[in-house]
Amino acid sequence: MATVGIIDYGMGNLHSIAKALRYVASDEQIEVSFDPDTLAGMDRLVLPGVGAIGHCMEELHRLELDDMLREQIGVKPLMGVCLGIEALMTHSEESGGVDCLGAFPGNTVHFAKPEVNTDGTRRKIPHMGWNQVRQERHHPLWKDIAPESWFYFVHSYHVVPQDRQHIAGTTDYGERFASVILRDNVFAVQFHPEKSQSAGLQMLANFLEWNGNA
Repeated sequence: MATVGIIDYGMGNLHSIAKALRYVASDEQIEVSFDPDTLAGMDRLVLPGVGAIGHCMEELHRLELDDMLREQIGVKPLMGVCLGIEALMTHSEESGGVDCLGAFPGNTVHFAKPEVNTDGTRRKIPHMGWNQVRQERHHPLWKDIAPESWFYFVHSYHVVPQDRQHIAGTTDYGERFASVILRDNVFAVQFHPEKSQSAGLQMLANFLEWNGNA
């Protein structure tokens, strides 16, 4: 039986993503854990989260999950969700500037000012609600998901990968930003697939089938 570990560091609605994964699972065992050894033994890992990156990295370090993640990057399929995508970058300007896990060279930045859309309407920050994701490259996690599908977002910061080849999806919100990134066996999204109805559930189902190859 395949196993999927949802990384619990005290930030985020873990029940929601666990419930969504169990809904789309076939024979996979879904387990929420904060134990590094237990998680290292899982076949797949999910790094979720909401909140501020400073607290996120403090908790990952306190629980010795940061070292476990760095060891598992490149070893098994790993999915970052919302705050999880930001934690996978090299650095974030949030929380006064924080060094992160370094799976993706690049930075996490606040949405640029002025907070006004090109049509003159005010752009509200945080970016909260439904928005479309443009698929920028082929990948197994896009299987059976229509181009320009809608996903649910809640965030004030967005990632800026150094290598544009790592960008798998983009979204427009006053500016175009990377909303999906990938590298080898790591796939990360800025939105919440567990809150994104059919498209999000399909992405989670695709993750459970993914062997880590592009």
